[in-house]
Formats: sequence, structure tokens, C-alpha cells
Amino acid sequence: MAATHSLAGGMGGMRAAGDLVARMMFGRSMKLRDAKEYVAKKLGVTTLDLVDVNVMRELREELGLGTITALPGTPKGMPAKLNIEKLLDVTINSCEHYRSLLN
Repeated sequence: MAATHSLAGGMGGMRAAGDLVARMMFGRSMKLRDAKEYVAKKLGVTTLDLVDVNVMRELREELGLGTITALPGTPKGMPAKLNIEKLLDVTINSCEHYRSLLN
């Protein structure tokens, strides 16, 4: 867990795209370069944009992926995770558990 936190924090975590890249690295065993390229492609930006706090703030708000300081009316928590799961075509365990509670 320390490695995940360190990697996500180093790229800005939720301030940029570090959390998304880390999710791909650890969830799909991707190398850093491959994970960055995958996330950038899914977001429709360049890999350099992934570390640009301003670009990613706007994009995260637009796509509902959650931000550090949530704005009223924007997804946060589980709704944001559900959006991340859908965008990256991954399964997130907490989202699966959440859906099981709703059934």
C-alpha cells in the first residue's frame, strides 16, 4: 500500500491523474509508461497533461472523477469511483460491494 500511495502522491494523486495511473498499474499489472498511455488515451489527453493540475482539475470535474475539493453538484465518493470504473473499463472492489448492497 505504501508503494501505491507513494506513486499516486508523486503524480499529484487526485490533484492530477496519479490515482488513475496507479489503479491501472496495480490492477492490471501495467508498467508506468503503459499505464500513463492507457489513462491518457481514455481521457483524450497527452501523457504530459496527466501531471498538469489545471488540465486535470477541469477534466476530473467534467467527467465526474472526483477532486480534492469537491464542488456542489459534482460527484464525490462512490459516485466518482463508479465513474472511474466505467471510464477505465476496470472493476473496483468497493464498487462491486456497493452494487451488491443495492440488490
